[in-house]
Amino acid sequence: MEKAMDLAGSNKIELEKVIQCYSQKPEDSLKLQAAYFLIENMPYHYYYEGESLDSILIYYELLSENKNIKPQILLDSLEKIFHFSLKNLNKRYDIQTLDSVFICKNIEFSFKVWEEQPWGKNVSFDDFCKYILPYRIGTEKPVLWKEQFYNKYNSILKESGKFLSFEKPLDALLFLMDSLTKKDFLFTTIAPIDIPNIGPYYSEFLCGSCRDFTDYSVYICRSLGIPCAIDFMPLRGNVNDGHMWTVYMSEGQLYVQDFPYAIHPIREDKIMRESKLKVYRQQFFLNKKMQQEMEHLEKSIYPFFEDPKFEDVTIFYSDCYMDNFFVPESILYKKARTSNIAYLCLSKRMGWEPVAWTKFNPKKLNFKGIQKGIVVRVATWENNQLSFQTNPFIINYPEGEIISLQKDTKTQDVILFSKTNLDTENDFIKRIVDGVFEGSNTPCFKDVDTLFLVKKESPRLFTTIKLNSCKKYRYVRYRGPDNSYCNIAEVSFFGENDSLLYGKIIGTEGDWGNKGTHTYLNVFDNKTETSFDYKQSSGGWSGLDLISPQRITKIVYTPRNRDNYVRPKDVYELFFFDKEWKSLGVQESSSDSLLYKNVPHNVLFYLRNYTRGVDERIFIYENNKVKFL
Repeated sequence: MEKAMDLAGSNKIELEKVIQCYSQKPEDSLKLQAAYFLIENMPYHYYYEGESLDSILIYYELLSENKNIKPQILLDSLEKIFHFSLKNLNKRYDIQTLDSVFICKNIEFSFKVWEEQPWGKNVSFDDFCKYILPYRIGTEKPVLWKEQFYNKYNSILKESGKFLSFEKPLDALLFLMDSLTKKDFLFTTIAPIDIPNIGPYYSEFLCGSCRDFTDYSVYICRSLGIPCAIDFMPLRGNVNDGHMWTVYMSEGQLYVQDFPYAIHPIREDKIMRESKLKVYRQQFFLNKKMQQEMEHLEKSIYPFFEDPKFEDVTIFYSDCYMDNFFVPESILYKKARTSNIAYLCLSKRMGWEPVAWTKFNPKKLNFKGIQKGIVVRVATWENNQLSFQTNPFIINYPEGEIISLQKDTKTQDVILFSKTNLDTENDFIKRIVDGVFEGSNTPCFKDVDTLFLVKKESPRLFTTIKLNSCKKYRYVRYRGPDNSYCNIAEVSFFGENDSLLYGKIIGTEGDWGNKGTHTYLNVFDNKTETSFDYKQSSGGWSGLDLISPQRITKIVYTPRNRDNYVRPKDVYELFFFDKEWKSLGVQESSSDSLLYKNVPHNVLFYLRNYTRGVDERIFIYENNKVKFL
């Protein structure tokens, strides 16, 4: 409190008013404790102000009103007008700007919902302070949002007729989310670079990333007295970005929600199966223990760990958890270092980012509480940059032994079909399994023959099927299996002498959301990045009226995808890692695959596409196959 008051400057008088307000009556003792909790942690919270920020935030409102427009096109237009940059904004600290009226109103309303809601008696004061009381989530501009959200969303609970029976936070939460998750959402990771948290007003437009949706659910639940927080991975173990979601507390149990999807007990959620090294819980309060331990070892700390307002909760999310992981001294570089802290880093494209730390003791370098099965690298933070201490290595199963990725004397040839792990888009690719190509001589396909039944996923952009039938058909089509929304990107039918067949495009009308952007016409537009997404889960098809019957000798098809396959005429460069990234040469692809001969063995690779896209991922090559990490 003394430190907070000193940092408040001229705003100290406002903070003293808060303390004075709750020091008069014995019955306000809990409110006084709540005031202390907020004020002593306010020095670690800040927000940004500036005209360009106020202007660029309209992006979320416009996106909500125009869901058919591509987010990147809208953002590019707004940035040309408003020239948003974090550097041009004014940084304001809560401790120096929030007045007594703001703080007291937040305290009063937080206590109101805690005391009045039927489940409030089952929420401890500690959980109340941590997970209901805070007036902000991240770096959004502070506003008094709780009463407004309460008036809007508490009616959903009261109109249920079950309000008084909601004795557990979970009871109220499940009913509430059953209503909220039926709304129309637009998920996109496209946002202004370095934009702060968008705040309660813009979160209600339901357009944005996992951060924006998670913030939205937290605003609502805290306004209703339902304790919740945000858990996050700074980086995933197999993807180039992090992720965050909502965690709810109910009678000592934890439940998670990747909003707007379903709520699950923490051990039953899909997040358990995700590749990760660390999971942290975002908090309003400072993790003083972590801060003191790190500052005792080193003055210069990697920015992510400065003033840490989070705690380690990895143990709750891991089935392959290691209490202690010891890095062998034999894999450390023989180089001088000045830092007393070692960081364990995850890959982000061709760079590395620290997500865990420990004291640097080369003879006993021990990282505590991590998940296994991840490719990592050890670094220190020196002169405001990372200084790496090892080559990349994999923390392997089952006991945490390592697989060192160190170039040996062997060479190999590699064949590449994609630049990133297609497992991340399996929801699309798997939908082609059990799809069927059909031929008929009636326009309604009353008398239909099966030309080919798809039995497995496509490992490459173009899958070619050779046919031997002599029968001729005027009408040919691809019909999607049940529950696939007829997801397919491209189909080509070939006739005699492998000649490409043309005709009138026919198919089932409508696409998902009736946006007109994913209709059956996309299947024959010669663009593998566009696709058909039928308006219903079953019954969709797209085909050709060939005008006259033709013998079908070959079919080439492309599943719906996110444009991460190797594409003809794109320019690529393959790199391998040996203390640094080294090039194996630039190629313009002539097909849907790349061949590199006599490349190093037992190393990390990375394939850059200079023509399009940024979704690329590190990989190794073993048993003549790519394994993305």
